[in-house]
Formats: sequence, structure tokens, C-alpha cells
Amino acid sequence: MNDEQLLRYSRHILLPDIGIEGQQKLRDAHALIIGAGGLGSPAAMYLASSGVGTLTLCDGDTVDLTNLQRQIVHRTSSIGMAKVDSARTSLAEINSDVRVIALNERADQTRLFELVGQADVVLDCSDNFATRYALNQVCVQLKKPFVSGAATRFDGQVAVFDMRHPHSPCYHCLYPEQSDALETRCAVMGVFAPLVGIIGSMQAAEALKLLMGIGTLLCSRLLVTDLLHMDLRTVKLNKDPACLICGAS
Repeated sequence: MNDEQLLRYSRHILLPDIGIEGQQKLRDAHALIIGAGGLGSPAAMYLASSGVGTLTLCDGDTVDLTNLQRQIVHRTSSIGMAKVDSARTSLAEINSDVRVIALNERADQTRLFELVGQADVVLDCSDNFATRYALNQVCVQLKKPFVSGAATRFDGQVAVFDMRHPHSPCYHCLYPEQSDALETRCAVMGVFAPLVGIIGSMQAAEALKLLMGIGTLLCSRLLVTDLLHMDLRTVKLNKDPACLICGAS
């Protein structure tokens, strides 16, 4: 790192758990973020400001007025733009040292294999179960760590699924595809603006810790938040031996 980079990241470097070695790990890392909306906005901004070397943003949507209440990477001037292009512009203003790959597309299973295979960590910032299931399956097969986040109304959750560890559950263990889990979109249910900021920031924190190999991750744990009553709790997750995605069968 040059002098300007050392100064930019000095508050990280001062932390004994990070130091120059940890910061260099971030500079050498590649994070994939699926979704550039409410969760993807703070996640991408904190990964960029923290100096993750390469960020790939994948989202096929465009910015509209209703997004601006919570999707803080976008601006009023971005309305009508592809979300990934809007995000790339904002991230360049935060840290031009970070390489941002903007993919204006909805990746299918084949494309996800390609994208996940290139990344060191994957952040699921999508808003639908179909994408989460597809992403989980690819991460299980490629053994890539997968930071999951979800938010609706006043309730959010974060978990880390890391199949590099044999006893780790996967997303399908938590929410089997044939379960009665309901699709709840913020367009219908509404979402409290700070909630996505908190959940997305937690996803960024877990991804950064994972890339640097520090701290205790939310592996085999689900962190659940209720901002309306300011309640925070952690639920232990167990691997399902009969899971169709990661089980022994």
C-alpha cells in the first residue's frame, strides 16, 4: 500500500485484529453482491469504503422514486438508471481505489456458477426466495461462503453459511424449498428504512471478518432483529442431514 492508502485505511490498521496484514487481505479480495437495493446499498458502500479490492454487483433492476426511501447508494438523479450503474457511480466517489464490476442482469444458475466461482465471498442482498435458493445451491457446490440477509417491515435477519466447514448448515436447511415460507416483498408489505441499513451493514461486517479471518462469524447462527421493539436475538442453526442440497444423501 502507498502512503495515501495507508492513511485512508489507518483506522482499520490501528485495530490489532486487522493491522496492515488484514487490510491487505481486503485489497486482494473479491466480493460478489447479488442485489443493489436496500441491503446491497449499505453492504456495497461499506465493502468499498473498507477497501475490498474488487466488488461485483449483479442486479437487473432500475432505480425508481420509491427506492430512494431506503436504497442509500442511489440518488434522485439516478432515477431511471440501472441500479448497478448508479451504485458504481456512488462507490467510485467513496473509494476510486476499488474495482467495481456492474452487471445489469438477472443471473441464472449457469451464470451464478461463473460469478460465484470468481468470488471469495458472496452476499445475498436479493429480495426473493428463488434467487436465494439458486445462490445457496451454487455456493454449496462450490464451497463458497455465503452471507445471507433479509428484511421486511420492521424485522430482519442475518446468517453466514460456509460449506468449507462440514458441520455448517446451508440456507435450505433453514428454509426448505418445499416449506410454507411466504414471499414478502417490500413493495407490498413495506419496510422501515433504517432496517435495511442495519442488516446490510451486518452483512458487510460478516463479509469483512470472513475475508480477513478474524472474529466469530454467524456460522450456524441466525441473528434476528425486531426494530419496532428494539429486540435482538440469536438462534442456533443445525445442519439437516436430510437436506436435499447439503445433506449426506
